[in-house]
Amino acid sequence: MRRFSCPECGSQVHFDNSRCEACSSSLGYAASIDQVLVVPGHTDSAGTVAPEHLFCANRDLIGCNWLQETPNAAGLCQSCLHTVKIPDITDPEKLLRWGRLERAKRRLFYALIKFNLPLAIEADYSEGSLRFELLGDEFHPDGMKKRVMTGHDDGLITINIAEADDAIREKNRTAMGEPYRTLIGHFRHEVGHYYWDKLVDQAGVIEMFRACFGDERRDYSDSLKHYYANGPAQNWTNSYVSAYASAHPWEDFAETWAHYFHMVGGLETAYAYGLNPQPLQDGALPLVQLADPYHVVDFDQLVEHWVPITVAMNAMNRSMGNRDYYPFVLSLDISEKMKFIHRVIKDHL
Repeated sequence: MRRFSCPECGSQVHFDNSRCEACSSSLGYAASIDQVLVVPGHTDSAGTVAPEHLFCANRDLIGCNWLQETPNAAGLCQSCLHTVKIPDITDPEKLLRWGRLERAKRRLFYALIKFNLPLAIEADYSEGSLRFELLGDEFHPDGMKKRVMTGHDDGLITINIAEADDAIREKNRTAMGEPYRTLIGHFRHEVGHYYWDKLVDQAGVIEMFRACFGDERRDYSDSLKHYYANGPAQNWTNSYVSAYASAHPWEDFAETWAHYFHMVGGLETAYAYGLNPQPLQDGALPLVQLADPYHVVDFDQLVEHWVPITVAMNAMNRSMGNRDYYPFVLSLDISEKMKFIHRVIKDHL
């Protein structure tokens, strides 16, 4: 994530800000031009309101600070337009959780737009169109619970809003033996399944995928049952970015896709704040900051710059008594898988 400033007074503002804390200007993010804009005619202290069509209709409801750049009946921004089902927002807790999920999803869409990945302006509600259901478990009068399962099905991504509760997510992370579990991680993983369908499952690409990740025609249900019954393969860290990635080639791709997004987004953020750790070895050439990590051609450059940043950030987290910022090791096999994803994305451009 790059840094932003208020166009009115020049003060730093953050990606999620809807108002400048320094001058009180009302702000909106325009995804099409990657700019935070001052919205004319809106002054919070005076109680005036800008024309409704400029704001996402979810601005007051969940704090969405994106602008509605393409007119649509719902009055929503591009990110919110792809959410086709939401929880019962008369429940304040569900409203809060939905808002947290949409905040994470806006960061996902920021990256999708930066990568220029195929993305319709809005979901058309048909099979194969990218759309999201952000729902909570339902309790029936007889006390039985209908559980919402997080997953992907032909363009439809479902996220259980319970994941937006920090305590529940940490409990799930511990129970699953995961070193990392976040809302943005969920979105990046699930959208990886969507782009596998769009970019990989086609002649000329699927063969390269199988050579790198394995044969996805292996029974998916049986593979997951085996994984949950027996755990990951021995020495899985040599070839998989996470234990779950070893369950099936589809999950391997989605997990690796998510980590590619972690890397590129992390590099952009690090550079925005002047973080560019240098090698300690005598005579080593300095690492020159990459101009735009989202459009680097040479994948090896990304890894070369990413690894020192993860080491530095892990050290910083340890100094604060926290878990590692990036608890993963990018082996040669994993790097080759990430390189495949890099090529798939670049070949689309």
